[in-house]
Amino acid sequence: MPMRNPSRVAFVNARLIDPASNLDARGWLLTENETIADFAPGDFPHGAPEGVEIVDCDGRTLAPGLVDMRVQLREPGEEHKETLKTAGEAAVAGGVTTMVCLPNTDPIIDDVAAVEFVARRARKIGLAKVYPYAAATKRLEGKELSEMGMLAEAGALAFTDGTRAIGNALVMRRALSYAATFGALIVQHPEEPSLSEGDMNEGEMATRLGLSGIPAAVEVMMLERDLRLVELTGGRYHAAHVSTAEGVEAIRRAKQKGLSVTCDTAPPYFALNELAVGEYRTFAKLSPPLRTEHNRRAVVEGLADGTIDAIASDHAPQDADSKRLPFAQAAAGGIGLETLLPVALELVHSRGLPLLAVMRKLTSGPADLLGLADAGRLKKGGPADLVLFDPDRPWKVVADSFRSKSKNSPFDGRPVQGWILRTLIDGRTVFSRP
Repeated sequence: MPMRNPSRVAFVNARLIDPASNLDARGWLLTENETIADFAPGDFPHGAPEGVEIVDCDGRTLAPGLVDMRVQLREPGEEHKETLKTAGEAAVAGGVTTMVCLPNTDPIIDDVAAVEFVARRARKIGLAKVYPYAAATKRLEGKELSEMGMLAEAGALAFTDGTRAIGNALVMRRALSYAATFGALIVQHPEEPSLSEGDMNEGEMATRLGLSGIPAAVEVMMLERDLRLVELTGGRYHAAHVSTAEGVEAIRRAKQKGLSVTCDTAPPYFALNELAVGEYRTFAKLSPPLRTEHNRRAVVEGLADGTIDAIASDHAPQDADSKRLPFAQAAAGGIGLETLLPVALELVHSRGLPLLAVMRKLTSGPADLLGLADAGRLKKGGPADLVLFDPDRPWKVVADSFRSKSKNSPFDGRPVQGWILRTLIDGRTVFSRP
């Protein structure tokens, strides 16, 4: 909610978390106008200067705002599903202060004007900061490379065909080679396209439900091809929403060989498995599909050992008409901005991962991958993009109450822990709750 924003605010008695510097300690932080003026472990110095508002955090966690590196915004072109404004409201309610959006809008983000439109609209709205990916190929057709150099100069952080795999090996080789000349990152949706037509994960459950299956092998097939191309070109490569044991293992081996390879996953792939489809539950129809329990556990292990570098929401809003269909006809995708942090915290509460390690995959990890030097970290003189949250407070996901324009959450009805209390963008409180 909008609030009065004093120029100087001291957050005291907080659990300060800064994954970029491995800080995890009781301490304080002072903001001044748009920036972080100072922070340190321990008690706030006595005799606070006049005009400083004191916020007692009462032991709750104060951290850099989350950096979500995979969001579909739907604007321009599909504003009935989501807009920059509703996505921004959902983001700050989830503690997300920076979003990176896919280029699959209408028009597609494959020219300078489209890149500049996103940045201009986000600044005008004044909620979460938004940076665009640009299309790796023109019109996302996987045939002809986009003008990557010009798009990078205009502000595109990396290049991807979004929800489509770059299926042609020669095109991917050229993309990696071209991007490597100016250090740009290619982000791939790792699925072999010719085998990816289906409704859910291939296996016993798909057979029982009478649904066509997508084999888990489509992920590693594409990854193995791409990793060979990375070795051939020396390019920078990032695999999005990794969901299978074999995919995680392929990336693990590539990292051990010293290749410039990174990856992310999304909460559904470490918190849910294919059983969530239940009796044709379309909110659980995602791309890639939910996998078996074996694969889910492998993704958790990949997060624990550092093979997986980041956690992204994979926010994919779909309107009710797209989901209220027979499972085979329903659109794939789920919203995720407002559940990103609480579901990620299940790794802390249930799996024993350190809070600092999980927060790194939500803040400085993705920021470093995309060259966002000031995002996802506590930094004196840096932007005061912050989230204050109670990691232990329980609540139940009720998708109809979410701020996103669409309500298609695969976690609807799930008990979670992790309550966002306040979100700040450039020192302004843009969201707060008791």
